Amino acid sequence: MTAVDLHPRAARSPLAAASLAIVCWSAGNVMVAKVPMPGIQIAFWRILLGAVVYSGFTYASGRRITRDHLIRTAPTGAAISIEIAAFFVAIKATTLASATVIGSLVPLLLIGVAARQFGEKVTRFLLVVSLVALGGVVLVMSGASSSTAWSLRGDLLAAVALVFFAAYFALAKAAREHVPALEFQTCIWIVGTVVLLPFMLVDSRGVDLPSARNWLWLAALLAVPGTGHMLMNWAHPRVRLSVTSMLTLGVPVLTTIGGIAFLDQSVNGLQILGVVIVLVVLSLVIRCEAQILGNR
Repeated sequence: MTAVDLHPRAARSPLAAASLAIVCWSAGNVMVAKVPMPGIQIAFWRILLGAVVYSGFTYASGRRITRDHLIRTAPTGAAISIEIAAFFVAIKATTLASATVIGSLVPLLLIGVAARQFGEKVTRFLLVVSLVALGGVVLVMSGASSSTAWSLRGDLLAAVALVFFAAYFALAKAAREHVPALEFQTCIWIVGTVVLLPFMLVDSRGVDLPSARNWLWLAALLAVPGTGHMLMNWAHPRVRLSVTSMLTLGVPVLTTIGGIAFLDQSVNGLQILGVVIVLVVLSLVIRCEAQILGNR
């Protein structure tokens, strides 16, 4: 019996874990906007802290990190570290609504990867709704451009993060078939630390250690969105990629609500319309795709 063939009751825990991961990531986006540090610095020190803490958990549990673990997780670790760095800088540079709605295009990219990799037919329906979804993103960006918190640079960085996050999702799904969850999580933070080290050194022109207060922020980021990564990576072998990618559509909605509640960020009617268009269209695409796969 495979993960996707599990009885509905047996699938509830993985689905709950994946859903909770979305809540954790959304809360983390709001937290990053509040941390008084540059985005690259937040990303590096948070990932380094994760490498240290998860290594401790791994060895305390009697497990060991092997060379094979590191090799299998290296592409995933590189993808997520670059994604985190780009997205953290984007959050600092533009509005949460704009950055997270751009990120909501992840499911659409994953369908494209599936089409290229497995030879699935890209229908006219998929092409049309893709254009509609992109139109929704344009509405959000144009609506956000009237805000003093918006910037084109931030939106472009969010687009870069989008590509790497889609790669991370696909790579993590494949790697988790061979590496246990705890070892996997430890390895991606170790790899991520190495990948981001030169970026951090250039950004800070040396080593600029966080203050005691900022270390508390970094610990909170590891505890909240970092735990979200652990939950999602645990769920990957047990939940279809189409389903987990669909769940990410909740991130822009929850993050935008958090931005309004805790950051005094406002949204206008144009942005709300764009958010609705993107979420409705992508939900329709993923639901249709999941139904097709389920009927095979």
